[in-house]
Amino acid sequence: MSAETAEELARHAAKKAKQKAARDRMLAKRQGEKGLLLVHTGTGKGKTTAAIGLILRALGNGMRVALVQFVKGRWPSGERVALERFAELLTVKVMGEGFTWETQDRARDRAAAERAWAASATFLTDPAVELVVLDELNIVLRDGVLPLDAVLEALAKRPARQHVVITGRNAPPALIEAADLVTEMTLVKHPFRAGIKAQRGIEF
Repeated sequence: MSAETAEELARHAAKKAKQKAARDRMLAKRQGEKGLLLVHTGTGKGKTTAAIGLILRALGNGMRVALVQFVKGRWPSGERVALERFAELLTVKVMGEGFTWETQDRARDRAAAERAWAASATFLTDPAVELVVLDELNIVLRDGVLPLDAVLEALAKRPARQHVVITGRNAPPALIEAADLVTEMTLVKHPFRAGIKAQRGIEF
């Protein structure tokens, strides 16, 4: 690789200085703060994983956090074991009965979802809880076992500085509209399709 000339280095430095000045002007105009509603959806992996990452970031900042899991109750979970070490700041409610094709019982699924939502609604009224993660809530909303209007109302009435993360496929359009940040995980390739089962430390 040939060495860059002094002129090329100077042009690069000038370009980066211009970019930094533009970035600084943009950041100076964005000083507001509020509780954010984040939605992680899509067919790809990583929705709950990303939410767990936000939990760790919040815990690292000394914030109180609540995690309610609407579906994944039956599976052992490495992240739940790790998060147990932060019990002073983190409350975890594992409320799920498993995926609907496992339970095959709509009444049971509805009852589990209602219990999970009751716990969630309590956290959504507590200003001391700075981050609430509602894991796989989108799935029960998709399946119609919880009323979307009641969920949206509770989210709108939550404490002004409280952040909420909602995960799961098929986020309803009204929830996407209400959200401040929406990330769609897109499936490109998955080992399950090549005959590889879920593995410890990756899927659970």
